[in-house]
Amino acid sequence: MRIVVDAMGSDSYPAPDVEGAVLAAREWNDTIILVGKEDLIRAELKKHDTSGLNIEVVHAGEVIEMTDKPADVVRGKPDSSMHIGMNLVKIGEADAYVTAGNTGGVLAVATLRALKRIKGIQRPALTAIFPNLTGMIMAADIGANADCKPEYLLQFAFMTSIFARQAMGIENPRVALLSNGEEEGKGNELVKGTIPLMRGQSAVNYVGNMEPKEVLAGETDIVIHDGFTGNVFIKSIESTASMVGKLIKKEIRAGAITSVGGLLAKPAFGRVSKHTDPFEVGGAPLLGLNGIVIVAHGRSNGGAIKNAIRQARRAAAGNVIEAIREGIPAL
Repeated sequence: MRIVVDAMGSDSYPAPDVEGAVLAAREWNDTIILVGKEDLIRAELKKHDTSGLNIEVVHAGEVIEMTDKPADVVRGKPDSSMHIGMNLVKIGEADAYVTAGNTGGVLAVATLRALKRIKGIQRPALTAIFPNLTGMIMAADIGANADCKPEYLLQFAFMTSIFARQAMGIENPRVALLSNGEEEGKGNELVKGTIPLMRGQSAVNYVGNMEPKEVLAGETDIVIHDGFTGNVFIKSIESTASMVGKLIKKEIRAGAITSVGGLLAKPAFGRVSKHTDPFEVGGAPLLGLNGIVIVAHGRSNGGAIKNAIRQARRAAAGNVIEAIREGIPAL
C-alpha cells in the first residue's frame, strides 16, 4: 500500500508528520510518501532510524498555512503539498492522502482542484470518529456544509454507513439523526424533511432521532447532522471532556485522602484518558471524493499521524471509494 502524508500539515510541521510516517512505515511496512519541502523533510528524517523502511520524499515548494483562506488556496499555491499530494492519489501513484493541515484548504483543493466529487454526490462530508460508552461512533457532517438539504444528509448517512461497515468492521451500522428529541415531531425542518428519505432506503439502517445522551450512550453507530450543528456538537463534547478532566484532577489534589485515592485510581484514569484521546483515532475521512482523504487535527503528534495513516489503510483495504461509486446511483 502507498500512503501520501502531507509533511507540511500539522501546526508543528514537519516533525510530527515525519515521525508519524516513520512509525507507520515501521509497523505496517507500507510505502509512505512524504510531500513537502524536501530539505526540511530530509533533515527531520535524519533524526529517526529509517533503515529498511519504505519512505519516499516528493518535493513541494509551497505550504498552505492554517491562516490561508480556502478561496485563495484554490487559485494559488499550485506547488503546495496539498495539491501535489492529492494529485498523486488522483493519478494512481498512491492509495490515500493524509494531512493535519488547514481543513478549509483540504476541502477546497480536494473538491475543486484535485480529486473532485464522486459523480452523484452533491456535497462531500467531513466526518469525525470519537468514543462513546460502547466503542466508537462516526459523525457527519462536522463543518464542511453549514447549510444542508435533506438529500445531503441522506448521502452523508449512506457514505458513513459504507465507511463504518468496510473500514471499521461494523456489519450493519445503525444510523441516527441528531435532534432535540426522539419523537419524529421533534427537530427543525431539515430533520423532519430527512426522516422519510432515511426510511425509504435499504442502504441505510436508520434507527430514528436521538439526543446527544443516547448518542454518547452507544445507541447508534453513526449520527448525522448539518455541518453547523455537528461542529458545535463535537466541540461541545471535546470541551466538556476537557473541563471534567481538569475538575477531577483539581478535586483529587484538594486533600490528602483524595490524593491517595487518586494514586490508587491512576491506572483507571489512564485507561479512560486513552479511550477518550482523539489522537488515538488520529483522523477521519472526508467522504464523497474520488480518492481517500484523511484529515487529522492540526495539533497532532507523531502518534496521531500514525493513527491517521491507519484510518487511510483501512479505507483503502475496504474499497470504500468503489463502494460509494457503485451504490450512489441506486440511492
